[in-house]
Amino acid sequence: MRILVLGGDGYLGWPTALHLSQRGHEVAVADNFVRRQYDLEMGVDSLVPIESLQTRAEVWHSVTGKTIEVHVGDLTDADFTYGTLRAFRPDTVVHFAEQRAAPYSMIDRKHAVYTQVNNVTGTLNLLYAIAEIDRDIHLVKLGTMGEYGTPNIDIEEGWLEVEHNGRRDRVLYPKRPGSFYHLSKVHDSHNIEFACRIWGLRATDLNQGVVYGQQTPETVLDDRLATRFDYDAVFGTVLNRFVIQAVLGHPLTVYGTGGQTRGILDIRDTVRCVQLACENPAAAGEFRVFNQMTQSLSVRRIAETVAECFPNDVEITRLDNPRVEREEHYYNVTHTGLVDLGLVPHLLSDTLITSLFDVAKRHAHRVRPRALSPRVHWRQSTSPVQQS
Repeated sequence: MRILVLGGDGYLGWPTALHLSQRGHEVAVADNFVRRQYDLEMGVDSLVPIESLQTRAEVWHSVTGKTIEVHVGDLTDADFTYGTLRAFRPDTVVHFAEQRAAPYSMIDRKHAVYTQVNNVTGTLNLLYAIAEIDRDIHLVKLGTMGEYGTPNIDIEEGWLEVEHNGRRDRVLYPKRPGSFYHLSKVHDSHNIEFACRIWGLRATDLNQGVVYGQQTPETVLDDRLATRFDYDAVFGTVLNRFVIQAVLGHPLTVYGTGGQTRGILDIRDTVRCVQLACENPAAAGEFRVFNQMTQSLSVRRIAETVAECFPNDVEITRLDNPRVEREEHYYNVTHTGLVDLGLVPHLLSDTLITSLFDVAKRHAHRVRPRALSPRVHWRQSTSPVQQS
């Protein structure tokens, strides 16, 4: 099929585009390159050097003979959004094109407003473009497990059967997000469900856990095909930070007690999940939700796993938690939809041993140690970010 990947220059968008192309689909990518601008603003960079999107597309063609079409523009520009859909005529749109960091959204008013306007407006423009151009287009939207928060009941896949005063109904699962970024994703989910219900669109919302890993079978074909590796306290994941700290011989810094439990998955499973969603589309009028994760681990247990897998001694220490969140909580997530479609998960320890430590060691000279320390604090309405 013809698949348009929005945010195709990003950490997940680029390897997803490669994976779908390798599967034989006709792929186009679109991006406005703002993610690279965030690095300039924050004074950091990807641990692994990355080529320009145009160069990566050219290398992919030279290595595989397959073509990835490149479009440059911004989803908040409705003319660009409509024009790209009309030009490429996709069967499926995979939507990664959003500001994706909770700490970035919590820096101050300006960053919170930017995050919500960018994410919600871009998705609304896309929904209207699909509705007016071709309602058969299947939207595969990257959501986040962070939409749910940490409720004291089991987390179902998007929907909840409720009984109240003797009557039953099926409703969207209640959301209690933990940042202005996660709130923007909640708004997206409600807007997409509304569009499916009113216009008969078809959509799959992938509520994704924390992704780890940097390599897929496609990106390792040539160093110039590499995707990002973010380790800083604003855009990096906790696992990446722990890996860098271990390689540098620094203590692993756990926020608070470390009891915060999260859903996680390997980047190889991410691209496979998106492929499964694309190749098994939602029905017309269906708002389908998959909880895209493979394991649940506490931050403390993630740190312990890194320490156990690393060949040298590793110390684990605690920092005051800059976030406002429950540090010990119930967490039980239903995530059967993608497994039923054929997902066979990788394990965290396997990825650490085979990939992450080697990548971190190879590029350790590029680490900016100051970037590892938390710079954004949830309880402040203004959080000045110091340049590294």
